[in-house]
Amino acid sequence: MPLNMTKIAFGADSPKHLRERLVAYAEAGEVRLTTRYLPKRVAEMEGGSLYWIHAHTIIGRSPILGFMENGAGRYWIRLQPRLIAVRSTPKRAHQGWRYLEAGDAPPDMDMIDADGRDDMPTRMLGDLMKMGLV
Repeated sequence: MPLNMTKIAFGADSPKHLRERLVAYAEAGEVRLTTRYLPKRVAEMEGGSLYWIHAHTIIGRSPILGFMENGAGRYWIRLQPRLIAVRSTPKRAHQGWRYLEAGDAPPDMDMIDADGRDDMPTRMLGDLMKMGLV
């Protein structure tokens, strides 16, 4: 199973806004995010995804195409310019990116039966999950 990573959707007002930004910033069929360091476990990420965090909730994922040096001493995380909806899952904010094991990754929305919680505001869902009600 591939290794994934999480990252804050900085500057995105909503999942829809993030989806629009991914399409708008796509060049030659990919989006490139700059990172200072190449992940040590980069070989395990083949076939993995970057899971986006918005309002302390994982909201979607973008498949990772690979990593590439950008010529300025940094690296690009190369992504498909699409946002695949996943089951909303609370996740603390963090700087940079973090690894996410495949077993801990939320399922895609088309792989599960809808139960209404993905239509809830993200903060409300987070509060209900903290209380153990969903």
